[in-house]
Amino acid sequence: MTGLDILAVGVAVGYTACLVVLTLFGLHWGWWAWIRRQYRTPDASSPAPWPAVTVQIPLYNEPHLATRIIDACAQLDYPADRLHIQVLDDSTDATSQRVAERVAYWEQRGCSITHVQRTHRTGYKAGALAHGLQQTTAPFVAVFDADFIPPPHFLKRLLPHFSTPDTGLVQARWAHLNPDTSWHTQTQAVGLNAHFVLEQAGRYAGGYFMHFNGTAGIWRRACIEDAGGWSADTLTEDLDLSYRAQLSGWRLRYVDDVAVPAELPRTVSAWRTQQFRWTKGAIETARKLLRPLWRSSQGLGRKIAGSAHLLAHLAFPAIVGTALLHVPLLVLAMHAPAVSNAYLSMLAGGGLGFAAFATAIWSAQRMLGSSWRHAACALPLFLVGSMGLAVNNTRAVYAALTRVSMPFHRTPKGGAPPSGSSGRAWTGELLLGLYSAAGLGVLVHQQIWSGVPFQSALALSFLLMAGTDWWERVRAPEEAARPRALCKEAANPTHSL
Repeated sequence: MTGLDILAVGVAVGYTACLVVLTLFGLHWGWWAWIRRQYRTPDASSPAPWPAVTVQIPLYNEPHLATRIIDACAQLDYPADRLHIQVLDDSTDATSQRVAERVAYWEQRGCSITHVQRTHRTGYKAGALAHGLQQTTAPFVAVFDADFIPPPHFLKRLLPHFSTPDTGLVQARWAHLNPDTSWHTQTQAVGLNAHFVLEQAGRYAGGYFMHFNGTAGIWRRACIEDAGGWSADTLTEDLDLSYRAQLSGWRLRYVDDVAVPAELPRTVSAWRTQQFRWTKGAIETARKLLRPLWRSSQGLGRKIAGSAHLLAHLAFPAIVGTALLHVPLLVLAMHAPAVSNAYLSMLAGGGLGFAAFATAIWSAQRMLGSSWRHAACALPLFLVGSMGLAVNNTRAVYAALTRVSMPFHRTPKGGAPPSGSSGRAWTGELLLGLYSAAGLGVLVHQQIWSGVPFQSALALSFLLMAGTDWWERVRAPEEAARPRALCKEAANPTHSL
């Protein structure tokens, strides 16, 4: 073999490895679209009398949202003598003053509500939840992040689903308050819709491990304690506790017909912050719990599905890998017929995974009431966003695998300034976008038309992320909040399951 042949084979092997990961990821989503058909709303039996419930609201520097979430929780339709609200306030800004004023307001109206403050922020959100749990004896605990607005019927709709003593959690579906603010809020809405309508429902329907989404759910206190309590050794304390609970024999339930609306991150920078934390935390949880999962007595199907769940974010390094290797592979294939034939085989496998993935995204939107046309529009939205996040989330995967320690950065909401820096991700997106655009020019010049569509998508995704971030940092704040719907119905279907 010549040196060129060896190089071509090496590039082909690397590209194949990345494509295999992405194909498996696509088939994984296609599987949830298939298994989700078995979903039925969990059995429910209204308790008599209604049990005591503590609602926990963890807050950290949320001056734009504190009043709204406190008011929503104070107006939950539930017997007043059995409902207590804890505002777990770790704030260091004006949020604490607003919380104090709102707590006093509702106390004067007979609401049982407590303003809980710590002198430190140890454990971040997990630490705040654990601290609050020590100050209540209620058998059930509901959790709401600051950007959510629970409907008044939330508790009475979810508590009846604790109809069996081994039910440790009941999770509701997320809805969206601002999906049409920009192209990326539409993308976020499409992705979250697919996660809840397909993945969460499919996991529950098939008897596989699912997880608490950090908010809009109710825990049985005994389950939290039996599983070892809240832990801050990963950035996704919700995923960690969920798996530990299920490994301890508890069942988690998902209720699709109760939706809790929330605000989506308004800027690319805020979105990156959220996704970095979710990605790093998921890989940290995988490092922590994959071995206990495979050593447990769970069936093989649960072990495989759980592993795919915890490792799903490995798709992002695979996207970066394909972006780097796509053009070199096609150019080298012109001089190595064996590599060219292998590339055609890889395209067939990748096409199968893409078809399964596309079917899943389309199905999720259809289930939420979108028309055929708008459901189809959701797919390119989600593809652009997923590929555009690859640089940011690959950094998160690397940080988790190399045990890089970093603080818990909340997702800025409600017009709050960004928390943490995403400058490296922006630089990476810009450079990879320019690289992909140059590669597109090479493919056109060499008339390698088979690679043009995918290469165009790569260049668009990275440059759009970097360009949008730059534009959001320089434009007026009021313009940032102006709706710019590109595919309104696809991102924000009005139908409620």
